[in-house]
Amino acid sequence: MAEIKRWTFWRAVMAEFLGMLLFIFFALCAIIGKDGSPGVSQEVKVTLAFALAIATLAQTFGHISGAHLNPAVTLGLLVSCQISFLRCVCYILAQMLGAVTASAIVNTFGANTPLGVNALNKVTPAQGFAIEFFATLQLVLCVIAVTDKQRNDIQGSAPLAIGLSVGLGHLAAISFTGCGINPARSFGPAVIRGKMANHWVYWVGPMCGGIVAALIYEFLQCPRMHNFRPRWEILRNGHDEENDSPDQNREEIIRPGPSQWPKQ
Repeated sequence: MAEIKRWTFWRAVMAEFLGMLLFIFFALCAIIGKDGSPGVSQEVKVTLAFALAIATLAQTFGHISGAHLNPAVTLGLLVSCQISFLRCVCYILAQMLGAVTASAIVNTFGANTPLGVNALNKVTPAQGFAIEFFATLQLVLCVIAVTDKQRNDIQGSAPLAIGLSVGLGHLAAISFTGCGINPARSFGPAVIRGKMANHWVYWVGPMCGGIVAALIYEFLQCPRMHNFRPRWEILRNGHDEENDSPDQNREEIIRPGPSQWPKQ
């Protein structure tokens, strides 16, 4: 709980709120804007909007909070012991509040607009769960992989890679579930419009996908030492920023700190 006393912690929480507010605002505007009728062109338009928004905001807020902007990503990083329990809870609350705030703003643009409330289309809840699970799994795997500071083989832009991953998820899932892959994104419009049918699919699917993605990366893709004590300290108190020295022995580090973009 030590990090609760740090200004950097609350600055990161505020960044998650603001980043989520901007993300949902732009995403919903793309959904309800001109030529918003269903069709391939609309799906491509929405996919591009979501992908570009995430890539842009990840570059903007990544150095402050890690730019999770997704409860499933936050939970995945908790499972991989990169953030504390407290940071996880505060981030998710900030993300949900940001999504609801943005949805309320966009809702004033017209009560007859769909507002991007996710709904199942020609699939059962179980099938919807599977689609949300796998679409989120690939996203969280991408996030953990491209922000892993212990790897020296990562090239290119991490925000761009994650934006492309979001775009991939939308191209695959948008026709069936509306593509949640982000519980807060699904939660905001659903709360504002009071449409909660099958809403559990958009929480359980992505959250399970985030957890499994973290386990796959930690134990299969990039296995490393699993000393429980330092991991538990990170879960309890967060990363000790004062001791994050580049001169530390790499073999003594479980994770160099909370998920944040490498400084440019």
